[in-house]
Amino acid sequence: MIYETIVTTADRDGRPHVAPMGVRFEGDSAILAPFRPSTTLDNVIATRSAVINFTTDVRVFAGCVTGFQRDWPTLRATAVPSVRLAQTLAHAELQLVEMNDDDTRPSLRMACVHRETHAPFPGFNRAQAAVVEGAILVSRLFMLPQEKVDSEIDYLRIAIDKTAGDAERTAWNWLLQAIEQHRAKTLHP
Repeated sequence: MIYETIVTTADRDGRPHVAPMGVRFEGDSAILAPFRPSTTLDNVIATRSAVINFTTDVRVFAGCVTGFQRDWPTLRATAVPSVRLAQTLAHAELQLVEMNDDDTRPSLRMACVHRETHAPFPGFNRAQAAVVEGAILVSRLFMLPQEKVDSEIDYLRIAIDKTAGDAERTAWNWLLQAIEQHRAKTLHP
């Protein structure tokens, strides 16, 4: 099973990097598999650490993939040389145990060395799930046909229209803007 999370890392100088990433868990290990090139990968190799953030603020997902907002407030991690989101429900701090290198997508086995819970999980919201799916769609615009994108957006919009709050609507609008910008670039390079 893959969980959609926000992975935060820091470079050797402490500069934070925030990225949406699917994570698999195997016992007390987390498996990260960033595509190359990747700032997350570079930072994990440099510091041997990362943090998984569990958040329902889907603006982080949409902001990162669209580029409309990338600077999310972070705090220093407790046990590893990294950072965590300042506003997250919980986080898990990780240390690199093993790297299976690959030219396209290396696999990083990370040991969980520290966990913290900061706020209760309020439950699922269909609009949040729709934004996460939309963010994944936007991250793949370069490889998907326009009809597929339109079909998926039309379906996801149902959840947005029925259940979104202000944060979800903001994130959704960023995704729609990114799709429009991508199409404008493809039509008029």
